[in-house]
Amino acid sequence: MEFMLKRISLIIIVVLLSVYANLSAQDGALYCSQAKIKNFQRLNKISNVQYPGDSTIDITYYKLNLNVSYSPQFISGTVTVKFKVAPEQLTSFFLDIVNQLQVNSVKLNSTNLSFSQPTGSDQLIITLDRTYLKNETVSIDISYQGVPGSGGFGSFEFSSHNGQPIIWTLSEPYGAKDWWPSKDTPADKADSSDVWITAASNFVSVSNGVLTDVLDNGNGTKTYKWHNSYPIAGYLISLAMTNYALHQNMFDYAPGKSMPVNHYLYPEDLAKYQSLFDKTVNMLKIFSDKYGLYPFIREKYGHAEFGWSGGMEHQTCTSIGLGGIDESIIAHELAHQWFGDKVTCKDWQDIWLNEGFATYSEAIYDEAQYGHQNFLDDVIADMKNAKAAQGSVYVQNISDVNQIFDYYRSYAKGAVVLHMLRGVVGDSTFFRILRQYLDEPGLAYNVATTDDFERVAERASGADLKYFFDEWIYGQGYPKYNVNWSAQHTDGDNYKILLQLSQSANTTPKFFIMPIQIRITTTLGVYTDTILNDQQSQNFELAALGQPTMVEFDPDNWILKDFKLTTDYASIKPFEFALSQNYPNPFNPSTIINYQTPNTGKVTLKIYDVMGRNVATLIDGIQPAGNHTEIFDAHKYGLASGIYFYELQFGKSYEVKKMLLVK
Repeated sequence: MEFMLKRISLIIIVVLLSVYANLSAQDGALYCSQAKIKNFQRLNKISNVQYPGDSTIDITYYKLNLNVSYSPQFISGTVTVKFKVAPEQLTSFFLDIVNQLQVNSVKLNSTNLSFSQPTGSDQLIITLDRTYLKNETVSIDISYQGVPGSGGFGSFEFSSHNGQPIIWTLSEPYGAKDWWPSKDTPADKADSSDVWITAASNFVSVSNGVLTDVLDNGNGTKTYKWHNSYPIAGYLISLAMTNYALHQNMFDYAPGKSMPVNHYLYPEDLAKYQSLFDKTVNMLKIFSDKYGLYPFIREKYGHAEFGWSGGMEHQTCTSIGLGGIDESIIAHELAHQWFGDKVTCKDWQDIWLNEGFATYSEAIYDEAQYGHQNFLDDVIADMKNAKAAQGSVYVQNISDVNQIFDYYRSYAKGAVVLHMLRGVVGDSTFFRILRQYLDEPGLAYNVATTDDFERVAERASGADLKYFFDEWIYGQGYPKYNVNWSAQHTDGDNYKILLQLSQSANTTPKFFIMPIQIRITTTLGVYTDTILNDQQSQNFELAALGQPTMVEFDPDNWILKDFKLTTDYASIKPFEFALSQNYPNPFNPSTIINYQTPNTGKVTLKIYDVMGRNVATLIDGIQPAGNHTEIFDAHKYGLASGIYFYELQFGKSYEVKKMLLVK
């Protein structure tokens, strides 16, 4: 980001850039966060959290073969669970399922296994038919029935739209056990899954992966069979059922290769929203370019409208409510397919690996689609909200969904941490880090912690980033700087900038270690230096060619911060009448002209063409002594490409310089 300076008539001017964009209700991350917390507060059920599930089993496969009834509200079926034995020996284990769902049988092949559902535990304890050894594979079938629970954000909901029934699920963070027996933790992904849904024929039933078959059962019901061939976390398995209308796009990701992009919308909403959802294809192209090809390319992507005022990144099929929706929420949930679905946070303490990355992806999409200024507006809005974060980005209390999905911390500050990392390591290295993180063996299609991301970031950048993650993920607050600068003339056109920097005391950390960009504008040009601030109070000396007229602190807004910048004016008095070469030169359409005057007097600054005609007058009036800056915008005067001259006159002194406009 380069600054265009407006007319300045002070001895020396210091520009502080602290523009805050108002965050609207349309912000995708805020929409997601507030909806989740709002629905949780409405339902307020997160008791008996069992986390992180039974570590003695390693899930490899789930198959949900379900019969779902809207009236009466009821679910029954059989869930197949396959797993590998983790310890040396195993005789019993448990799965998570709420007590209100009654388990009828647990079978291993044709053998009935003993089981129990202790009151108040939300566990299904199963005794195996023998002792199993490490790495043996076990497959069991659990038949159950009942009225599913609706904890968390509404993990299993019966609702309606326009007089039509709708059934949908949202299992994040602890809701899978409300409607099916599972290992209800993000830490253990199944290698693949199937969801078969039998319901009344008026339902179009949608789930993860590809639709392999639709059976008309001849009794007023249909069975939709969905197969997912990729690893999947239990909370990302979903269903959504109503009288959907299908709107389909295609994502052409290679010559002759396409993937369906399916949008299952309420019929009454199809005409209004299909053009908005059409933008998903372009988002897929942008994110595939930035992060690597869409991670579930053999299957699909799309959306299923549901009765919740938010979005949920169910693998290959985001569930989404349409009230207040815009591009940002679509981009946010799509980005989760990489950050959250392909690589999933191993525990809810590290939810920023899902939500912070998806939030920053909104800005990345805006940058690619609408330009750098839109990106900056997004970042500034995130920074404004990140300052309201309380506590560390690393979630301390995962029993409280308000803590897990705190917008200011997990979303906004998580996004800003990524932006700051981008500033620290540089643009190309930053995106190399993201790609390597997504493709890292052991992390790709698996789970990760902050330590994993830090390890990849350090390897890809070649830098020790422990200080960065310690202060920004595990620490609290943000730096508040006091900066004072002065300039000393050494010889000729050489000057040195003396910079005094201090930070207000913080708690954890006591102060922040960060590289900081310093931009110096002089009569001869603009220079950018980077200092490493690794002390609470610190002095720096920077060299400059030409008399300094302005110093900017973190001018491109790479750091979450407050700061106060002051100047020792007495140290940089102008010495003489002078006109600097315009910058940049050649230019199009604007250029900066710096000059200085020794005392107060009449000043004119005029532009002439090669024929000597006065084509613009920029200054004509009394100005005080000091350093001055003027912007010449050739477009404003309708000038064509060519050579022009600018003349500065002060009293009896004048000077003329040449510049080149190239369109």
